[in-house]
Amino acid sequence: MNALSLSGLSVTLQRRTVLRDVSFDIKPGEFVGLIGANGAGKTTLMRAILGLQAHQGHSSLAQLPQNARAGQAAWMPQMREIAWPITVESVVMLGRTPHLSALQKPSADDTEHVEAALARMELTAMRHRPATQLSGGEQARVLIARALAQDTPLLLADEPIAGLDPAHQIATMQTFAELAHQGKSLLVSLHDLGLAARHCSRLILLDNGSVAADGRPEDVLSAERLAAVFGITAWCEHTEQGLVYQPLDVIR
Repeated sequence: MNALSLSGLSVTLQRRTVLRDVSFDIKPGEFVGLIGANGAGKTTLMRAILGLQAHQGHSSLAQLPQNARAGQAAWMPQMREIAWPITVESVVMLGRTPHLSALQKPSADDTEHVEAALARMELTAMRHRPATQLSGGEQARVLIARALAQDTPLLLADEPIAGLDPAHQIATMQTFAELAHQGKSLLVSLHDLGLAARHCSRLILLDNGSVAADGRPEDVLSAERLAAVFGITAWCEHTEQGLVYQPLDVIR
């Protein structure tokens, strides 16, 4: 059974076609990177998938009732400012909300998921700090931890590593890859093509609201597509450490 199925998904905003006939499936255990130039439609697609954006066509997730949707998919949007001065631990515990009924206190299982998420994102020592006192990168890690604590079969994240330092970018991508190896499914929008190529099992390239390519990173990131979609050249090679991909220059 697919974790997500899309068929003919389209979005029109103010008479402008933003997404056009997007169709793909995501299977359990896939770590899918969603890539494309600015304005390609990545955020709009993810919001439409979740039913947060009016659309035409079919999304298996959007058609679910709200409670069922929250149990099926965790969502991390681009906007990640934490407005309330509650502790890091309390923010992460919010990820367990779909699993709790009204006025129900967190169980030992909920606490275990929060502890695991804090540890994965190296936040255990910050657990009692007000989240509003953290840096932007640290707040991003808190919100990733909240999504991890939700423990859903599918995780959608819109540019989750933006603003993180290199070590935490790599660590977060490794965490996502580990989740995929455990059978979770992930759809993550990324601008760092090197990290996308190295860690994702599959890439979907959006260009002007349509799927331009879908497949293995080394196949999607061909020299012809890089030139046509991003206007760049890049170096790519399989090494003993895995696939290494480095954008090089702008085509002028």
